[in-house]
Amino acid sequence: MTTQTRNEHSSTVRNANDIKISTRTLEFAVYVAAVVATIITAAVVGDDASENGVDVFNANDAMQYITWLTVGLMIARGLAKAGNRAHNHA
Repeated sequence: MTTQTRNEHSSTVRNANDIKISTRTLEFAVYVAAVVATIITAAVVGDDASENGVDVFNANDAMQYITWLTVGLMIARGLAKAGNRAHNHA
């Protein structure tokens, strides 16, 4: 007769350093959608005669917003990684 010992918590225990890769997170999907929306807006807004030929949302503005979005994503990922450290006191 064989005795089997099974750890009851083995299926629910996760590594404390286990975090999702950045491309599989909701924040990355929102980032990509915001960047695409910014590019489309920069391409569409201000190109007709209604603004007297003035581009009110030009490529420089779009790049500035995309840079801010990128910095925000980096900060969010850094916080996600920093808040997920293992505190093993042996």
